[in-house]
Amino acid sequence: MTLVHVELPDGSLKEYPKGTTPLEVARSIGERLARQTVAARLDGELVDGTKPIENDARLELVTLSTREGLDVYRHSAAHLMAHAVKGLFGKDVQVTIGPAIENGFYYDFYSEKHKFTPEEFDLIEKKMEELARADLPIERQEMSRDRAIALFRDMGEDFKVQLIQDLPNQTVSVYRQGDFLDLCRGPHLPSTGLLKAFKLTSVAGAYWRGDEKNAMLQRIYATAFPDKKELKGYLQKLEEAKKRDHRKLGKELDLFSFSEEAGAGLVIWHPKGALLRTILEDFERREHLKRGYDIVMGPQILRTDLWKTSGHYENYRENMYFTEVEEQSYGIKPMNCLAHMLIYKSRIRSYRDLPLRYFELGTVHRHEKSGVLHGLLRVRGFTQDDAHILCTPDQLDAEIKGVLQFVREVMGIFGFEYEMEISTRPEKSIGSDEDWKRATDALLNTLKDSGLPFEINEGDGAFYGPKIDIKLKDALDRRWQCATIQCDFTLPERFDLTYIGSDGEKHRPVMVHRVILGAIERFIGVLIEHYAGNFPLWISPIQAIVVNVTDNQAEYAERVFKELRAEGVRVQQDLRNEKLGFKIREAQVEKIPYMLVIGDREMEDGTVAPRHRSGKNLEPMTPADFVRFIQDECRQYH
Repeated sequence: MTLVHVELPDGSLKEYPKGTTPLEVARSIGERLARQTVAARLDGELVDGTKPIENDARLELVTLSTREGLDVYRHSAAHLMAHAVKGLFGKDVQVTIGPAIENGFYYDFYSEKHKFTPEEFDLIEKKMEELARADLPIERQEMSRDRAIALFRDMGEDFKVQLIQDLPNQTVSVYRQGDFLDLCRGPHLPSTGLLKAFKLTSVAGAYWRGDEKNAMLQRIYATAFPDKKELKGYLQKLEEAKKRDHRKLGKELDLFSFSEEAGAGLVIWHPKGALLRTILEDFERREHLKRGYDIVMGPQILRTDLWKTSGHYENYRENMYFTEVEEQSYGIKPMNCLAHMLIYKSRIRSYRDLPLRYFELGTVHRHEKSGVLHGLLRVRGFTQDDAHILCTPDQLDAEIKGVLQFVREVMGIFGFEYEMEISTRPEKSIGSDEDWKRATDALLNTLKDSGLPFEINEGDGAFYGPKIDIKLKDALDRRWQCATIQCDFTLPERFDLTYIGSDGEKHRPVMVHRVILGAIERFIGVLIEHYAGNFPLWISPIQAIVVNVTDNQAEYAERVFKELRAEGVRVQQDLRNEKLGFKIREAQVEKIPYMLVIGDREMEDGTVAPRHRSGKNLEPMTPADFVRFIQDECRQYH
């Protein structure tokens, strides 16, 4: 019997008969581990748990407790859903792609004859359950590219044929379960019977390969978990997320709207929404001024030649809008950095001037495809709390640490936890390998020195430099990309930015691009869902509403309203001849933090009776005392 040596992650070395599978290795260690194992890394390559080990190798078992293992599980569930759909609708439907995504998976289908609706989800799920109970083996098969093309062409799967034709490999892999065959790199679960809990959640349109010139597909979203308890918990979160949907609450609270007449992805701010935004922007200005930033402003359009110098024209123009003025081409800015560099270049700089921190609440426009627009979370016109720090290389670490501290303090104010990742050089980029290494090392070393946990996101940096992305965790444990820190040695070179050093010679500064909240629109969307519209008092656009019991108190209530407004309280009044209970319920629906009830006793005593939106009644107090009460509560936040 030929033996192979298998090295496990703990450094131990074990011997197994040649042809032993990773699942069999797991079973030799323990049945519980075997039940949790869904795939493996063999000498670093992600493979099926059923792949025979033919040579000495390093082996890492991939279990359901990891994100990678859950992705394998969900990708297998995507194949199960496609199998069910094909079983139900046959040649009326073609399959395309079905990846795992965060919290679930989707599969894109093409059909000229059939339109999927949520009413069919039960039917599809029952078919999936039937296929899972059958415990069909999921088997990998490798074949020549030409054979695979012929096979899928005979099956009438034109989209699979396109995918194979675009692959550079001469050999491709397919996975079979029962009578269903799908092109796939894998890995997958050993059999369909391991899929225990899944649920279809929604259906949407999607263009083939994300290009609006291509065929429109039908994307069925779903989720899957290793057990029904986890699935139930997630579905409860989904229901809560629907209640918190910022588009729904934005309409109910009269914060903002969108209009096809204005154009897709362009936000129209109503009075309360504009006030909320103004409060956030004023907060931003104060916080930046406290930390030594200078407030600057740049133009909305800049000559196209400037965008060519920066590299945006070559690497980013598909996301830009252009216009022409007096036969001169201009680009509408998608970013604020160019004007900030022009400010820096407007005079000779000394090392004694650095660091310079330029801050702008800059409105930008980006050409986002209509299919990805989503309320405030993905728009075409938005305002960033953008800043660019120009410093000496020796100052770089301290500046990055300063931004990280800034993020920590601001997220603490809003009550957000967050995660971080470093995104490295993408395929489409500018600059030398040396500059990219210096920039990436600067970010890595700063995070390591700070002792903050982070992950590496290969190939997802900006085209001009690597970045630290900070993802907020909201009340439903969802992740949102907001803050980012980008390190850039390239644009200062392209724009010939210099400073005079202590040696009297010219030197090149480093530029840090960074946002704290990110896009104001996106951040407000996240805030709405995080707080379910119940904003903390300090950012609530309306902090209190004065309500009278009868018309007898209307004059006194009017005086209280004016007194509070003069003291800076954001206050409304409701003096309608309606029942008190009706007015209070309306104020609660509008999620106003405090209702100030005024009856005959309050009018006689010169007081108000505050009632919190939670239903809690406070002791009566004078209007002046209520102002101090409001100020004290707001002071707790910042």
